Amino acid sequence: MQELATEYLPIMIFLGLAIGLGLILILAAAVVAVRNPDPEKVSAYECGFNAFDDARMKFDVRFYLVSILFIIFDLEVAFLFPWAVALKDISMVGFWSMMVFLGVLTIGFAYEWKKGALEWE
Repeated sequence: MQELATEYLPIMIFLGLAIGLGLILILAAAVVAVRNPDPEKVSAYECGFNAFDDARMKFDVRFYLVSILFIIFDLEVAFLFPWAVALKDISMVGFWSMMVFLGVLTIGFAYEWKKGALEWE
């Protein structure tokens, strides 16, 4: 039992410090916080402009296309980095499968560009 307590002592100290610091910061924010906020500061703000209409208004489809393109190319990078790190250990099948993956994404990007999804007016 004694050695079990000594093994977990650093974890308990770290946990106690984390909880204590968290409580101190929350209490300090409550004590120091400004109580009279500016009306402009607490006004609704979303997507770069003030809310002026119903929340269920229709958005242009280009908002969604740009977000989908971001997700697609973000995932491409997420797949590309581990592949590049392990490139020396990958067989030719692994190399060419990544080339096919990049080719499909490039064709999709060219299609989106041709359709004008990246043009903003």
